[in-house]
Amino acid sequence: MKKSLLSAVALTAMVAFSGTAWADLLVGVAGPLTGPNAAFGAQLQKGAEQAAADINAAGGINGEQIKIVLGDDVSDPKQGVSVANKFVADGVKFVIGHFNSGVSIPASEVYAENGILQITPASTNPVFTERGLWNTFRTCGRDDQQGAVAGAYIAANFKDGKVAVVHDKTPYGQGLADLTKAAMNEAGVKEVVYEGITAGDKDFSALIAKMKEAGVTLVYYGGLHTEAGLIMRQMADQGLKATLMSGDGIVSNELASIAGDAVNGTLMTFAPDPRKNPAAKELVEKFRANGFEPEAYTLYSYAALQVIAEAAKTTGGNDPQAVAENIKGKGPFKTVIGDFGYDEKGDITRPDYVMYTWKKGEDGKFSYFENE
Repeated sequence: MKKSLLSAVALTAMVAFSGTAWADLLVGVAGPLTGPNAAFGAQLQKGAEQAAADINAAGGINGEQIKIVLGDDVSDPKQGVSVANKFVADGVKFVIGHFNSGVSIPASEVYAENGILQITPASTNPVFTERGLWNTFRTCGRDDQQGAVAGAYIAANFKDGKVAVVHDKTPYGQGLADLTKAAMNEAGVKEVVYEGITAGDKDFSALIAKMKEAGVTLVYYGGLHTEAGLIMRQMADQGLKATLMSGDGIVSNELASIAGDAVNGTLMTFAPDPRKNPAAKELVEKFRANGFEPEAYTLYSYAALQVIAEAAKTTGGNDPQAVAENIKGKGPFKTVIGDFGYDEKGDITRPDYVMYTWKKGEDGKFSYFENE
């Protein structure tokens, strides 16, 4: 009996020790996994999951295997905070996400208070990294950089046009629209219409009538692909022949399925296509072999986990605050979207935005192509 009891105690101790030695490192992936922006949520999820699989196959991070925990925020700030609190309760140490700036900003405060490091692949509003929090990072650029590129392009190519600036009233959409407006105003172009719509709206007849009356030839839209596609389609249906320009919120081939032929000629700012980076060639082929096209933020999500893994290995431990300090102090980090370092705010030191045009490719389908 004593021997049996001793064996049980020893076994329990061995299991406990083993659990500590081979514990899972919980990484949350948060974004709109359902709802109208689910295409972007899928990009964040697929990118992080593949990165976790590849890092785990190479031995994990400091002896721990990554376990992905998913959180669906449906692009809603309140739901994003709920996801953040659940991650805290689950014991998550690092978060890849969220997608929307309006969700990332309030969620980041929950993470900061509870010792969780957050890297967003997609939230571009400057406020995200401007509050002095220890835990906020991104692998994408910022809207003040993106807006400067868009504003300069408008001034150079639509100086004599009539420009409407429209946004969806969100921190991302209105923030980007206002920064673009400021850049083009400074360059001497003044908008003839400035309007906000509500995300989720489906009928834009009144807006389009106002733009037709003003003789608008270019619509700059700050928002996501769902409303952008509907605005384009309805402009075409109502006879408004104006070009639509937007930012990284429309970087999804779903835009073409919403807008139809009206997407032709649409202008868009985004970083140089990461799928064309030689460092990503094998990974892109792997995604495609598994039936997923790694467009837009897929590789940005993959890169976010690469940064965490490389910084943690250099640190020698998986404490989020120590890793955060290492991210800001080390670099450049080698990732599938290229090599880059970080400033003290948590922004990448290699911002880059270029202009794209939506048109038909060789396969006869509409997609976005970088301007030459």
